[in-house]
Amino acid sequence: MIKHFFIAFIAISTVLPAAAKAADKHAKSPRHAPARTASAVGETGIASYYGPGYHGHRAASGRRFDQRELTAAHPWLPFGTKVRVILASTGRSVVVTITDRLYSNRRIVDLSLAAAQQLGMVHAGLGKVTLLPV
Repeated sequence: MIKHFFIAFIAISTVLPAAAKAADKHAKSPRHAPARTASAVGETGIASYYGPGYHGHRAASGRRFDQRELTAAHPWLPFGTKVRVILASTGRSVVVTITDRLYSNRRIVDLSLAAAQQLGMVHAGLGKVTLLPV
């Protein structure tokens, strides 16, 4: 009985590290990496805009939010990234700079008031948009 336990222990201790190494290599391969760059494909989803209550508050980047600037919040794009936001219903577009983080499962971007005005979506509040790299 002890002989079988010992053989099983040796087999498992040699197989597990090899399997872990293969899994780690598989996870790091570019083919299986999550598509986290807007440069590969345009990201499409719902956009909203910041209300005036956020004006003057600090954004996640450390800058103060100014509703008159063309800025936006995005879940993962690096701060300072410029993206073109295209409103699907009208085709109007605006280039914004990412300065804040967005923590929402329903929206892909929150725009400043100035950006929402240029798109013509202030009255609706929400709009389907596509984000493209600039």
